[in-house]
Amino acid sequence: MSDAALATPPSTKKDPSRQMSAAAAATADKIVSPDIYAQPEALDAAFARLRAEDPVAWCEPENFRPFWAVTKHADIMEISRQNKLFTNGEREMLSYAEAEERVYAQTGGPHLLKTLVQLDDPMHYKLRHLTQDWFMPHKVKTREEAIRKIAKEFVDRMEDMGGECDFQQDIALYYPLRVIMQILGVPEADEPMMLKLTQEIFGAQDPDLMRNKELAEGGDSEKGLASIQETLAQFFMYFTNITADRRAHPKDDVSTVIANGEVDGEPIGQLEAMSYYIIVAAAGHDTTSASTGGGVLGMLRHPEQLKKMMDDPAGMSRMAVDEAIRWTTPVKHFMRTAQDDYELRGQKILKGESLLLCYPSGNRDEEVFDDPFDFRVDRSPNKLISFGHGGHMCLGMHLARLEMQAIYEELFSRLKSIELAGDPTFIRANFVGGPKSVPVRYKF
Repeated sequence: MSDAALATPPSTKKDPSRQMSAAAAATADKIVSPDIYAQPEALDAAFARLRAEDPVAWCEPENFRPFWAVTKHADIMEISRQNKLFTNGEREMLSYAEAEERVYAQTGGPHLLKTLVQLDDPMHYKLRHLTQDWFMPHKVKTREEAIRKIAKEFVDRMEDMGGECDFQQDIALYYPLRVIMQILGVPEADEPMMLKLTQEIFGAQDPDLMRNKELAEGGDSEKGLASIQETLAQFFMYFTNITADRRAHPKDDVSTVIANGEVDGEPIGQLEAMSYYIIVAAAGHDTTSASTGGGVLGMLRHPEQLKKMMDDPAGMSRMAVDEAIRWTTPVKHFMRTAQDDYELRGQKILKGESLLLCYPSGNRDEEVFDDPFDFRVDRSPNKLISFGHGGHMCLGMHLARLEMQAIYEELFSRLKSIELAGDPTFIRANFVGGPKSVPVRYKF
């Protein structure tokens, strides 16, 4: 779809000919609410009802534009593999209708950024191709020794903490951050700032993480948008300086690739470059952090699985990593817009309508996974859909898997025991999130 076609804000009017089913009426407001993503059991129950009663459900939640909730694994795959028919460019994530209108008013389009997530082909392919080699298995493999060294440093840190820590806050947050910042070429001294800015974006709905704490009550959309823009401006300022440095002094890092990147013989635009830095810097560690901590929590809640892992860390690590990523599902959804009429599971999707791809639901689909609500370190096969599918499949999935394998093997080969030392908590966010706190007690 052309940029001109995106210049007009989409209508927020509800279609009187569409009627929500009983299941959709009971769950539509729930599955868009950040609150329920901090209550995984309640979220699982809402999606389970939709899968059973209305797997392709027309939803009209309050304060959001309507959409189809796609909750079955097979249907998410079917939509995801058809990138020309179901596009990202118009609407890539859930946003309040009022906030969407404000973005249009400011930018003339639907997005504040132009990351790989918001783009469609051919530009999506061309920009993805710039850094793709850095994240392919052969390149990731060359970094394995360095990654395992970092994993050891963080397990050493945990051992030095005296037998009790918050695994999510003390270990899982910082370990993938260190890995991706080394790849990006960001100095270690700047890592805390990168973490803070990332949390302000992905945690913009969580009172503990949002930039403007006044928004915790009331949710003013104008102030909320301004707060996000302040965070993005800080990212832009930082990476504008990085760009100037890497153009003058190229290094063997991803920042140099972005700073000097060209598409069709021309340097990539400023917004595209800044967006590229942000998606690598933020998504490059936040989702891996969530899955790393989520996997440990899954094992702690299933002691027999923890024992399997501790008995054979090297043999179990690859399967355990995939199970952690399935069980946690850090990216909760993406949206697609139909470019033509389409029938899905008997429902008539009309051109221009949105589809919410509900990844936590797909990863709990009873038709695909045996005992889907249980954590199994040796689950095989594991057809997890956490990385997406099709042309937008996660660029960093090979790196994420290696990072998690490295720290799980290091950690569980050294631990003598580990248990929960309190109640875990979860991030209040409907787009990207996972555990906020995983207090543990352990012995080495």
